[in-house]
Amino acid sequence: MPKDNPVDVNAGVAFPVLSAEQIRRLWSYAVAQDVAVGDTVFRAGDETYDLIVIERGVVDLIRAATHDAPEEVVVSHGPGRFIGELSLLTGQAVYLTGRVVQAGRIHRIPPAQFRRLMNEDAELSDILLRAFLARRELLRNNSAARVVEIVGSRLSAASLELRTFAARLRLTHLYVEADSIAGQALMRAVQVETEDLPVVITPDKVMRRATAELMARELGLSYRRAADEKVDLAVIGAGPAGLAAAVYGASEGLATVLFDMVGPGGQAAASSRIENYLGFPTGISGTDLTGKAIVQALKFGAQLSAPCGVTALDVDTGVIRLALTDGTSLESRAVIISTGARYRSLPLPDWEKFQGAGIYYAATELEAKWCAGKPVTVVGGANSAGQASLYLASRGSAVHLVVRGADLAADMSRYLADRLAAEPLVSIHAATVVSGLQGQTQLTAVEITERESGNRTLIECAGLFCFIGAVPATSWLNGLALDNQGFILTASDLHPSELGASWSSLGRRPLPFETSIPGVFAAGDVRKGSMKRVAAAVGEGASAVQSVHAAIGFHV
Repeated sequence: MPKDNPVDVNAGVAFPVLSAEQIRRLWSYAVAQDVAVGDTVFRAGDETYDLIVIERGVVDLIRAATHDAPEEVVVSHGPGRFIGELSLLTGQAVYLTGRVVQAGRIHRIPPAQFRRLMNEDAELSDILLRAFLARRELLRNNSAARVVEIVGSRLSAASLELRTFAARLRLTHLYVEADSIAGQALMRAVQVETEDLPVVITPDKVMRRATAELMARELGLSYRRAADEKVDLAVIGAGPAGLAAAVYGASEGLATVLFDMVGPGGQAAASSRIENYLGFPTGISGTDLTGKAIVQALKFGAQLSAPCGVTALDVDTGVIRLALTDGTSLESRAVIISTGARYRSLPLPDWEKFQGAGIYYAATELEAKWCAGKPVTVVGGANSAGQASLYLASRGSAVHLVVRGADLAADMSRYLADRLAAEPLVSIHAATVVSGLQGQTQLTAVEITERESGNRTLIECAGLFCFIGAVPATSWLNGLALDNQGFILTASDLHPSELGASWSSLGRRPLPFETSIPGVFAAGDVRKGSMKRVAAAVGEGASAVQSVHAAIGFHV
């Protein structure tokens, strides 16, 4: 009999019982194959694999032997089951091996046919998508399936970067603190030293001083361009605006690729709770909201690559060519720039020293777990700072909210300001700045100064969460009209003198969200005049796609 994962509320969704009619429809996209005991239907490390429907027989999914454990059966699939997981959508290389343990007959649905199925059969598409998501959660909670191990330090910004990347892409992985007993044993087993941290371990490789880019490349998440690939729309930046653009572009038939230099989600993913986004009356975390958007974009066929940035746009030849950070290039009929903004820091001694070791730019579970129950400081006066303060207080921390302005409600939604005023664990310091940092290997205290009186106070602090705004991520752009703060000018904000000769030959003005370069658009926080809210960014990303259609003459 097939063996499932331990009982879980997701198990029924993860392993649905399909009707004979649903199975028949799946088979219509497939190629039948007889299999014998010992046959391998796919191997760990394969860049792509087929969705497999079992007619007869049993297939085990096996985790390869590791440095400290023999190979192990993660799950068994029998007649009526389909074999597939979220990696069918993300493009992640296969990390389990499928081995036939009972002879029979299977039906293979190759990637192109799988894409047809997802586009053509809404019922099956929904069943598969729900199963993929549930299976990924089951696998993430199953130690046997965690073929990626990260060894790092909670005092390391590089370790936090790796963990954030893995969390945003829902990678099945295990994180181990280097100074724990398990961490020390693991480091000895793979022969790495403290100076090698952070370390990423897979069944066949040990990556020392690992980065998100290195890990993505090893797991098959880097951009892989087909020789004959034609791209209609390239979206640069996978925050709310970029994700919305990818969803609407791909769902309307545009061949869409989505790049992000760090990891999908943008600043929204750093938000512990968003309560004023339409359709979520009880609120939703930024990680959950953007995570669902990522899967939605992938469902419609968008290709996501992260971390993979764009270093330059070249339009001199009459086509739009993107230079990627991996050294390759790509031509696209249209581009939407949604790179958002980069976090500001405070000009204080030792600021860089404490980044990742007490100074954070997000307040999610990853950062907050080290500060739970301990006093923390939040700097900033906008919604992100308010949301972070309430979240940290809910974890039992006494929160000092330091606001440069005199009026908290000046830049923050009223409901947040009222809730903060009523929260006994939050102390609001208005017209105050952070003026100093203290600690040896990690932050232990901050000094705050009242702007009018100059009075200074030293506050015990296990974590400083910085939300003081950001600067537009446009330093990589050349030849595009920007305002004096670096935000991209679009449409009616463009002066005729900023439009080159190419516009005369087109015989038109820039479309909504179009920049000074024809076919290049901007949406979200990177654009001058944007509202700097998640809902507004989503709207801009979707609206920019409509202008893309008009610019390239695309018809659905």
